[in-house]
Amino acid sequence: MSDIKIPVSVLDLAPIRAGEDAKQAIENVVSLAQHVEELGYNRFWIAEHHNTPNLASSATAILINQVLNHTQTIQVGAGGIMLPNHAPLVVAEQFGTMATLFPDRLNLGLGRAPGTDMMTASALRRSQHDSVHTFPDDVASLLQYFGPENRQSYVRAYPGAETNVPLYILGSSTDSAHLAARMGLPYVFASHFAPEQMKEAITIYRNLFTPSEYLDKPYVMVGMNVIAAETDEEAEFLATSMHMMFLSIIRNSRQPLQPPTDHMDAIWSPQEKLMATSRTATGLFGSADSVKAQLEDFQDQYQVDEIIAVSYIYDIDKQKRSYTILKDITS
Repeated sequence: MSDIKIPVSVLDLAPIRAGEDAKQAIENVVSLAQHVEELGYNRFWIAEHHNTPNLASSATAILINQVLNHTQTIQVGAGGIMLPNHAPLVVAEQFGTMATLFPDRLNLGLGRAPGTDMMTASALRRSQHDSVHTFPDDVASLLQYFGPENRQSYVRAYPGAETNVPLYILGSSTDSAHLAARMGLPYVFASHFAPEQMKEAITIYRNLFTPSEYLDKPYVMVGMNVIAAETDEEAEFLATSMHMMFLSIIRNSRQPLQPPTDHMDAIWSPQEKLMATSRTATGLFGSADSVKAQLEDFQDQYQVDEIIAVSYIYDIDKQKRSYTILKDITS
């Protein structure tokens, strides 16, 4: 269908839809993973969030293991694990165990933000003052824990050594671009909620990239909101669920994912509309032809190596259809 040949992946946050509970949300995660695996998607990642009543992804490693158990071939991982919340050794033990059970199928994306508020971060028992400064050392520790036996120290992850779990550095600003470039690791930019510094961050990463034993040239992934449908009008209607989700973040109301509506202008103020839509400025929305044209324009400017799509769509069948359309466009 298209000249756009680019790997596509999925980022899922286990959203709880209005009228459903956390168990159903987790079942939806597994069902979606199975669907995109059948379509030939590259990866299925789950993001870590805490104290967030409309998301069921707090115990990220457990959800990843559940998806691994119910799929066969797709890469599964974290997009990401927020290292300020965890001792690297514990992360290495968890992911080393999963990598032992599911060889060559596990990814580990790492973020330097706590992914929650300060009170919740404190309840997670990790220092908020040192986490940003220790992030590079924590990443280096994980590379060692997953690396060869002859590079291990006295403290080791059992299992962990020799599993070679691939690491990805996540970022929503330019800070992590420097680290990913310096360490020679793949870089994933979160334009699905913070597009403002995407261009600068990608440029920094590519310009400063140092080849490593893990990667010989820059590899850029970009998170993008994607809502594809049969028509532009249907996609615009379905996108109102996403708009209401971002509006609930702005208002700190954290509502479950709402059904779409024809009356968004009665729900948000002009200022709220501007704030919410600014977060989705780089998304792909519309019919197959519209999404294709938008993706072509995006690639003309950025030439990224992989798209990792986020689709906040209330109707699960419509969500699966959106991912089907995206895969058709990029295959």
